[in-house]
Amino acid sequence: MIVVGLTGGIGSGKTTVAKQFETLGIPVYIADDEAKKLMHKSKVIKRKLIELFGDQAYVNNELNRPFIANIIFNDKSYLEKMNAIIHPRVAKHFNKWALKQNAPYVIKEVAILFENGGNKACDYVITVTANRETRIERLLKRDNTTIEKIEAIMKNQWSDEQKIKDSHFVVHNTTMQSIKNQVDKIHKKLINI
Repeated sequence: MIVVGLTGGIGSGKTTVAKQFETLGIPVYIADDEAKKLMHKSKVIKRKLIELFGDQAYVNNELNRPFIANIIFNDKSYLEKMNAIIHPRVAKHFNKWALKQNAPYVIKEVAILFENGGNKACDYVITVTANRETRIERLLKRDNTTIEKIEAIMKNQWSDEQKIKDSHFVVHNTTMQSIKNQVDKIHKKLINI
């Protein structure tokens, strides 16, 4: 199975691009969504997150996102420790999922693909880019957050230039028609490999 990593900075439009691949019949694995599910289902992850963050990590058996986000926002080392707990289990879950798919390739959408070394487990990588101002505007509307928090997340992610340098394909997110055309071209190349 050919694994195609799909990445891009926060607010770049990865989900929009992923949906476009789905319309072409390509299975898409959204790593962030699966990680969230595993943080609720996996007893091992729960236990390790409670060891890392304390008893307040879960309230009423639900992940206490604001509590954890606050800790991570103020101390990046906690983000790395949390990722070390979650990423290996997400990778294992993805591998099981990929084996069940019947398609010429699968898309694995990961926000921090390069940052966590996940690109090494991909045959090809697509990076989605978008204008910084557009990304910030989109995130302010979508996530009901602050510019400060958005910029803090952006600082923890590789720049578009770094990602593009190590990518096989790039989708510039400008208009829906442009995205569709770019995805169609990439799809044609991938099914002919």
